[in-house]
Amino acid sequence: MRDQFAVAEEALSALAGSESRLFEPFLGALPVDGVSISTFGDFLPAETVSASDAQSLRLDELQFDLGEGPCWDALETGMPVFEPNIRERPNRVWPAFSEAIIAEELGAVFAFPLVLGPLRIGAIDLYTSRPSQLNDLHIRNASGLATIVSRLVLARAIRLSHSEIEGETDLRRQFSRREVHQATGMVLAQLGISAVDARLVIQGHAFALGRSVQEIAEEIIGRRLTFAVRENQIEGSHD
Repeated sequence: MRDQFAVAEEALSALAGSESRLFEPFLGALPVDGVSISTFGDFLPAETVSASDAQSLRLDELQFDLGEGPCWDALETGMPVFEPNIRERPNRVWPAFSEAIIAEELGAVFAFPLVLGPLRIGAIDLYTSRPSQLNDLHIRNASGLATIVSRLVLARAIRLSHSEIEGETDLRRQFSRREVHQATGMVLAQLGISAVDARLVIQGHAFALGRSVQEIAEEIIGRRLTFAVRENQIEGSHD
């Protein structure tokens, strides 16, 4: 019998194009009552992409409005934030957010960052109505699912943005694809990641800088832009 993580992983991958439902596999794979998935941070607008219920959406919006809370800390540190008893015995206190949730039926909050390469995309917040813990397996599974969500959410943002190649000739499109393919191979080798993730890193970097994928690919091929792991973080550097 397949385990819950494998089922959730497959379900998430099948939701490309239906990102408002990304919360669903988390409810089946983890002992939580609510889920919200949001973008914010360096280059994507603050937006709740998916929420399981009204409370999850409200808690997401609270953190956006106040500029503090578990999701902000998770994205800033690149590490999960665990609050197994957030109201009675919090590990951290966020002055405005902690006060704002007093009236909420909320026991625990667990926040996982959404990152891909050097790109900080957003966070996933998991909620329970009573104090609760995630065991090591739950944490590994949630982190694995967050990686898939990072790809899907970034791909969604790129898909919704205006295409950089509209109106170009077929020859230019073919040339662009060849260069992007070559650049993808170089990023793949630099970071030791899959071709799909390497392509998303290029697209996301272009999106973050307001430039075309073609321009970024040319910089990578010309070795004016390289990606490397420094101090356990992936960074892009322009020469």
